[in-house]
Amino acid sequence: MGKKRSIRVNSRIEGYFRWPLFYLIIIAALTIIGALYNPTLGFIYIMFLAISTAIAIYLIFFNRRRLMTDIISFAMNLDEVQKQLLTNFEMPYILMDGVGRIKWYNESFRLLFSNARLQNMKITNIITSINTSQFPTEGAEYEKQFIVEDKAFKIVVRQMVVDKTDPNTKEKASKGTEALFVAYFYDISRENALVIKNEEQKSIFCLLYIDNYDEVIHSIEEVRRPLLIALIDRNINKFSQEIDGVIRKFEKDKYIIVFQNKYLPSIQENKFTILDSIREINIGNEMAVTLSLGIGKSEGSFTKKIDFAKVAMDLALGRGGDQAVIKNDEKLSFYGGKTRGVEKSTRVKARIKAHAFRELLDECDRVLIMGHKIGDMDSLGASIGVYACAKHFGKPAHIVINKITTSIYPMYEKLIEDKEYPTDLFVNNTQAVSFVGDQTLLVVVDVNRPSYTEYPDLLKYSKKIVVFDHHRVTAEYIENAVLSYVEPYASSTCEMITEITQYVSERVKLKPVEADALFAGIAVDTKNFVAKTGVKTFEAAAHLRRSGADAIRVSKLFKNDMASYKAKATAVKNSELFRESIAISICPSDIVNPSLVGAQAADELLNISGIKASFVLTLVENTIYISARSVDEINVQLIMEKLGGGGHLNVAGAQLENYTVNSALEILKQTIDEYFVKGD
Repeated sequence: MGKKRSIRVNSRIEGYFRWPLFYLIIIAALTIIGALYNPTLGFIYIMFLAISTAIAIYLIFFNRRRLMTDIISFAMNLDEVQKQLLTNFEMPYILMDGVGRIKWYNESFRLLFSNARLQNMKITNIITSINTSQFPTEGAEYEKQFIVEDKAFKIVVRQMVVDKTDPNTKEKASKGTEALFVAYFYDISRENALVIKNEEQKSIFCLLYIDNYDEVIHSIEEVRRPLLIALIDRNINKFSQEIDGVIRKFEKDKYIIVFQNKYLPSIQENKFTILDSIREINIGNEMAVTLSLGIGKSEGSFTKKIDFAKVAMDLALGRGGDQAVIKNDEKLSFYGGKTRGVEKSTRVKARIKAHAFRELLDECDRVLIMGHKIGDMDSLGASIGVYACAKHFGKPAHIVINKITTSIYPMYEKLIEDKEYPTDLFVNNTQAVSFVGDQTLLVVVDVNRPSYTEYPDLLKYSKKIVVFDHHRVTAEYIENAVLSYVEPYASSTCEMITEITQYVSERVKLKPVEADALFAGIAVDTKNFVAKTGVKTFEAAAHLRRSGADAIRVSKLFKNDMASYKAKATAVKNSELFRESIAISICPSDIVNPSLVGAQAADELLNISGIKASFVLTLVENTIYISARSVDEINVQLIMEKLGGGGHLNVAGAQLENYTVNSALEILKQTIDEYFVKGD
């Protein structure tokens, strides 16, 4: 192609030398015409033509050779300059054949790799991360980054096709064309350093809330309270200084810290030791001080970062506090959560939520109530409590249930047989969708994960959503709720709804069957008022008793049939011991409501001496249901979250779809091992 280019250049030069002849012809024609009309003027034209002819002869015959010599000399010098430029070019530069063998390289490339024998060496022997099979076709590029002596480089490879046509015969040689590859090596060390520096200097917003400030302050003598506050401030300020942060205390129990992103990895690696530092403060206080952190990290504006921090804080508090949550543009990360949620004696929050719920009930024209899949008594009881509130305000209400399980069937049957309840009290998915309108209020109870609700699509159709739940919030949660009341310290959702019924209106009166449903929900989740109970639990039970709940009637709702009892006994009998103190078993699935029996078997296994945690797997319609129980030493919630589930510190669960029982058992054991190896 270079020779063809030279021929075209020579033709232009030849044309340049022919131009004087064209001028002479034109001048001669003008001379003849001028002589015919004016001999005197014609004589002048003839003199001018003679001079022009002499100049043309000089340019064409005498100066041509010298000019051509100068042009050729310039071209040769230019070619040499180009070679020198490529050889001494500061950027490493090489030519390779189709298999990546080096055919030519410049001095910068040789100095980069300090190897004298680079000729005909394959580039893959020098840079192992390069894949020559990915070299580009003509017009495309191949890029790859690599490290050489602590310097970062980017190689850019382009294809160059060399035409092997014979310039004399103008016929192609036997091989036609040959593909060569040109590679440039860009030093991107400074660029990468600036990117890293920019990333490290990005601002991170961190909210810090004392979870139980009022409770701790009132648990010690008044004279010691200033000292306790000073110790809390000192530890938080010390934490801020370690990360070079700017801190501000904007309420008695709330702080905000702004720090650089470069300190975040070390905080994560140390698993937020500030949580332990605050928890270890003890000057006679009866309960430990706990701290929650919500950290917002985003590529967006400061407003977006603080919004992320607020969301992270809501999640941390919704999971029981004493933990840190990091929210960025892609995911959520959880740290801590080692302690049990502390019950708060104040009723201010319940009153505020109840009043907000009352306003929503006043504004709506219909209420839909939805629990979780495979409903239990806590879900049904809470639904009945919300129904009682809606009925008090004169709003038609419906409970969305598709499948009636054996655990709720006795109560369901009582409600169906009661003539005071409408025939459309319970509706399925299709019926629920037909009731949805602009003013319809959807109340979700006993669940905060969209995928676990009875009908997840109903969340998309509804514009106003309220959530009441006592489970710890996970990374998947209902985001568009107009009112969310999630209290992990509560024993059950029925306990929360019982409290709501007292504050939403003083005139809400529960019927005995409704009180039974709420009482049954509390009894189920507390194992008959043994586990996870607090002052509010018994106060709620007392209120329900005054409303007509009967413990004997409720106990009859929980009786198992013989097949279920034998299945539970089989699960306990066939359990295996894992890591010396963990019982794992598989519950038979050839019974009615095997997941409920599996949960009962997990409870039963904890009664065995030396068992600190129990896990029971149950296969139901291609889904493995895992029921997890523990004493205080093992946090089963963290284990279940690794499997996509959740719950509480001592009571949790997960669902594994498209797993066999053996594969689910294997991944469960791996997750338990990771929990003990990595810790909380």
